[in-house]
Amino acid sequence: MRKKVRDVMTRKVASVNGSTPFRDVAEVLIHHGVSAVPVVDGEGHVLGMISEADLLRKEEFKRQYYHEGYRPPLSARLREQLARRGRGPEDRARGDVAAELMTSPAITVKDHASLVTAARQMSANGVKRLPVVDDEGRLEGIVSRHDLLTVFLRSDEEIAGEIRDDVVGALWPYMPEVDVSVDDGVVTLSGRMATAGDARLLAQMAERVNGVIDVIDELEWPTSAARA
Repeated sequence: MRKKVRDVMTRKVASVNGSTPFRDVAEVLIHHGVSAVPVVDGEGHVLGMISEADLLRKEEFKRQYYHEGYRPPLSARLREQLARRGRGPEDRARGDVAAELMTSPAITVKDHASLVTAARQMSANGVKRLPVVDDEGRLEGIVSRHDLLTVFLRSDEEIAGEIRDDVVGALWPYMPEVDVSVDDGVVTLSGRMATAGDARLLAQMAERVNGVIDVIDELEWPTSAARA
């Protein structure tokens, strides 16, 4: 069974509310060893995110730097243009509490989303972690890039068992004579399938199993079935 965000997320999450002072936000980040923290309302709805970069922006945009002809790096300016943010960077740099400092709206993911969906959202938005919310937008956890990588730590035996039981056993009631072996996440499929189409489908489904790094297809099928 393919893992969902709920299977790898961190459930105990440090958060702050909109009135949390700048210094207290910094202390939360340092104390919990995280680079960003969600901002929630009294009912736990996620309002935004505050990162280390958001706090450091106060120094970055000090007026004295502009007197010296300072401009933020190109990457920072592009992020500001592409991100969905209601307040400009200089406005947030003057903020004193979480509601004024945060990036809003927060980019979130549902707990039932696939790990691929979470990874694509992180990549598309240039973030390293996402608040996990329920259908009402309430905070349930945090999923990070590190969490997503844990799927590649599955044992070879676990991967092979899933392919045999949940792929071969579930999709082909005639139980084809297939051997599944896994070595460091690389799957080798050998044996005979009824048709070339079945062989292709099995290889494709094996590639989708969490933890699989590559699939070596050594499957065979009757020559008369090659046109199937």
